[in-house]
Amino acid sequence: MADKVVLLDFWPSMFGMRVRIALAEKGRGEYWDGSTELETKRYLPKQESLLLELKPYHRKSPVLIPMNDQMVETLHFELQLYGPGRKLFWSPEEHEDAGMEFIGYLKVLEGELGDEPFFGGETFGFVDIALITFYSWFKAYETYGNLSVESECPKLIAWAKRCLGRESVAMSLVDQDKVSGFIAQVRQELGLK
Repeated sequence: MADKVVLLDFWPSMFGMRVRIALAEKGRGEYWDGSTELETKRYLPKQESLLLELKPYHRKSPVLIPMNDQMVETLHFELQLYGPGRKLFWSPEEHEDAGMEFIGYLKVLEGELGDEPFFGGETFGFVDIALITFYSWFKAYETYGNLSVESECPKLIAWAKRCLGRESVAMSLVDQDKVSGFIAQVRQELGLK
């Protein structure tokens, strides 16, 4: 891999946050991150043409591009958690069911975690990287789903706080208030109350 890489993503993207954490864990803290330029914008206007060129059929970010111009698609796996989480924001008629489903999946994850500090036992690993990015969205899920992750899944919150103790996570996750404000702005633009 080349010394420098470009990360195309959108700042609130939990998938982009995964890549940032992984880069930091691998000691690859220096990369161009276009999302910092786009703090107040909803989409990727400057990056859109490049994104369409690189991924014409699957137009989703993030994309990691080594400076030798060979694209590397990031690992993208959709957890069952993602679907009900989206319904909490965009489908008011499904809030109650989506909230119960969302908490149900969190409880399954909490059961898998058990009494271990991380999903890999004593070691922070891939599953932790994949799941911790949901933490940035918890306040928004709670706000629009009328639920409390901390009261329903206290072990998961304790795990999240352990993860936040890692520099790679602390510097890569987007603040919960910022994500919640972003969701409020988009909901307002869409005319959702």
